[in-house]
Amino acid sequence: MKLAKAALLLTLAPAAAWAQVNVGQQKPEASLPFTMTTVTTFELPWRLAFLPDGRMLITEKVGPVWLVSQQGQKIPVGNTPPVYWQGQDGMLGVFVSPHYATDQSIYLTYVEPGDYGGGLALARAKLTATATSARLGNFAVLWRQMPRGKGGQAGAQIAFSPDGQYLFLAVGDRQRMTPAQDPDQPVGKILRLTLDGKPAPGNPNFGKTGAATIPLIDPPSDTEAAKTAKVVSTYTLPGPNLTPAETWASGVRTPYGLAFSPTGELWEVEHGPRGGDELNLIEKGKNYGWPLVSYGLNYNGVPIAKPDTRPDLAEPVLYWAPVIAPGNLMFYRGAETFPQWNGNGFVSGLATMTLNRIVFDGHGGAKTAERWDVGKRIRDVEEGPDGSLWMLEDANPGALIHVTPKAITSR
Repeated sequence: MKLAKAALLLTLAPAAAWAQVNVGQQKPEASLPFTMTTVTTFELPWRLAFLPDGRMLITEKVGPVWLVSQQGQKIPVGNTPPVYWQGQDGMLGVFVSPHYATDQSIYLTYVEPGDYGGGLALARAKLTATATSARLGNFAVLWRQMPRGKGGQAGAQIAFSPDGQYLFLAVGDRQRMTPAQDPDQPVGKILRLTLDGKPAPGNPNFGKTGAATIPLIDPPSDTEAAKTAKVVSTYTLPGPNLTPAETWASGVRTPYGLAFSPTGELWEVEHGPRGGDELNLIEKGKNYGWPLVSYGLNYNGVPIAKPDTRPDLAEPVLYWAPVIAPGNLMFYRGAETFPQWNGNGFVSGLATMTLNRIVFDGHGGAKTAERWDVGKRIRDVEEGPDGSLWMLEDANPGALIHVTPKAITSR
């Protein structure tokens, strides 16, 4: 028994040793160990996803979805939905079904237009793609954020469970702050859904239903929304359409990155307010504190309680103050192209124009490795079929960048 306890303590030690570390002051490396090649450009690109044939789907925030070859040839994807494009809202995520080989399905996350702004929507469609054309069929919205409204920070990231049976959907707080702590509102939450968009069995409150009255908030603009807001009306949720049954975890702010590690842990990165970007280990039923606690400040300068003052709330494993403004999170599995990075995570940085490597211990711990200054605001970074990396620049025009190992020269 004593030996078992000792082994357990040793197993857990790395997570405890690496927890709650500020890595915001990290300096970039002196040089890059890779080559960056611009392949083509887009208008405010947001996400990319690879198809089995090596081509990729790329979203532009302004609305289009493109089927793109690795040489940069672009085909517009037909039958995509209209989007509410403003600030951080628009066409956001694109994700390939874990069962694509049999269902040819893709998932889209976007801000759907409606009365008084827009609301995050999750949709699924069958992709028909040839050498010269691409189109979505059987398009169906599986989940909608209600009520709609203004405000950015939609989140909109999906992570499929390792068994391919469920999807986790990150829903940002839409700059409304306090609803992230309201169990009857989906904003500021990580949802766990079936592949059809229904509440998944095993969720903390699965089977519960009910209605709730929600205030509709009127932020004056994306940049000013956190300073002041007003209630313009209310909206009553229609029974089981939105209930706590969907919620897996709560209290998140701007969850732009959500991914499973090779060991099956679910990790999330999010923007803090003025400081305090976070890397969180997402676990069932936990509350990650926003807006009750943060390592940052409110935009009006009012301090926020620090996470270590609330032991009932989950603390980030890493945080950045000053911020990097993470664009996304991915785990690298390409052992042949960059073998030294196999199993590591990558976080893209918008504000710092960096690519950041993170080492995970498989037991809830993480520590930062290199920070590379790539000179561009990186919205997305993904792994290609051959293990090379592909990045999207957050700009108009924004580059699609191919990242390959730097050639070794002999003397």
